[in-house]
Amino acid sequence: MGSLALITTLLILSVIGGGSAVEYSVTNTAENTPGGTKFNNVIGAEYSQQTLAAASDFIWGIFQQTNPADRKSFDRVSLFIDVFDEVEFKDAPAYASNNEIHVSARHINDFPGDVKVEFTGILYHEMTHVWQWNGNGNRDEQLLYLNEGIADFVRLKAGYPAPGWEGPGKGDRWDEGYSVTARFLEYCDGLKSGFVAELNKKLRDSYSPNFFQDLLGKSVDTLWAEYKATYAN
Repeated sequence: MGSLALITTLLILSVIGGGSAVEYSVTNTAENTPGGTKFNNVIGAEYSQQTLAAASDFIWGIFQQTNPADRKSFDRVSLFIDVFDEVEFKDAPAYASNNEIHVSARHINDFPGDVKVEFTGILYHEMTHVWQWNGNGNRDEQLLYLNEGIADFVRLKAGYPAPGWEGPGKGDRWDEGYSVTARFLEYCDGLKSGFVAELNKKLRDSYSPNFFQDLLGKSVDTLWAEYKATYAN
């Protein structure tokens, strides 16, 4: 099979909704590894493809982006099951870059629980990175952690929290990212339904922590203090 031996399958699904079409592809470049084999046997490309499409629809709903003009304009999203050789991603379960999602074959192999549920949660998180706004490329560290929190907020709302996540009220700073920030965003969204959607909309062109003040009438530090007090007992 030559180089084709690296590719288990390449499936493309075209999803049309609201006047837009997105193609989803799934490629296993690690099929000769234990993780790549486990992906084929337990998860599969067809399930992955369906989940990518479902995650996109869910995220557009969370972000209230019924109009395709409000979304990023990717017409294709590609998923790769890979062996992570780069030091930067060596211990990461997955990462997203533009319209590509890469999932670690080693994480698939080593995960001790229901790997299909874990994999699904990962796709919801990483697909959020594909579709969310990022301050027009702003590399502010606080924004990077906020975006990780938004991605975990989506994963939480989809019903796929990861084992070991922090519970409500935990954490030292609102911008710790991931589950700490996700729980805080859930609290803020409870104060104003659609808060996360409006926050994401503001992040289309720029970033400021004052966005919390704009949307909720209180500074983010005040909101964090009130959030911590809510769960103090």
